[in-house]
Amino acid sequence: MSTERLYANGWADYELIDAGGGKKLERWGKIITIRPELQAYFKSEMPFTEWAKMAHWEFIPKGGQNGVWKQLKKDAPREWTISFNKLSFKLELTKFKHVGLFPEQRINWDFIKNHLGSDDKFLNLFAYTGAASCVARITGAETIHVDSVKQLISWARNNMEESRLLNIKWVLEDALKFVLREQKRGNKYKGIIMDPPAWGIGAKGEKWKLEEKIDELLAAAAAVLEKDGFLIMNTYSPTLDVPMIMSLSEMYFPDRKVEVKELWMKTTTGKDLYYGNLLRVQEMGDDLDD
Repeated sequence: MSTERLYANGWADYELIDAGGGKKLERWGKIITIRPELQAYFKSEMPFTEWAKMAHWEFIPKGGQNGVWKQLKKDAPREWTISFNKLSFKLELTKFKHVGLFPEQRINWDFIKNHLGSDDKFLNLFAYTGAASCVARITGAETIHVDSVKQLISWARNNMEESRLLNIKWVLEDALKFVLREQKRGNKYKGIIMDPPAWGIGAKGEKWKLEEKIDELLAAAAAVLEKDGFLIMNTYSPTLDVPMIMSLSEMYFPDRKVEVKELWMKTTTGKDLYYGNLLRVQEMGDDLDD
């Protein structure tokens, strides 16, 4: 059985230009980068020589998750800011190939904006640099941002300030531990988004594997979600396929609409690039594509 695809779109300050040969070519505002991409196992539409003429930076892996950025254009900045609607996000070159934003999440930012109001509470788990937190906060919703990495919370706070927002609540903690405590406190949320890594290191050095935690994570999220609330989860783990995610979600959200779709983006040159699986849990009658 084939899984339905859901396509995320770029915006004025982000463009997925081309992909292939294990890499992707992206434009972030006026800055163009070349980054490794395992899912780009096909042939690129444009030759790499053309990519190199366009790009400002290329990430060169050096083993494991680390690497260095090769400068391709003189005076190319290592830090810059781009916009999304009325929000501003600071980008910078990191040693892990990331620049501070997952642009495929635009499809979730639009959903959050359309489903939250000023009287709602929103919880962002594994919240990274806070794009979803800023989107939620601009609706007026009370927004709680949880991440176990202090530097990422500082980055997210900078994005809040760049976007001229106030009063996002920052929590430096393991996401699962925080939700379990919220469950004990009886707190509820209208919206929850979580973007858990396939693997990682927790706030106190503990190892994290999503396939070992997803049961507990979904159970805890179900306990703190309002009856008319929504849950969004992105997964990139190769060991968690669509049927497994669907089965677990239907078990923990038996009276709600559960949908799991593959998340894709299309390059300007016409290539399709896969970005993992997207789970959305909503009230019966709501549509995933809203």
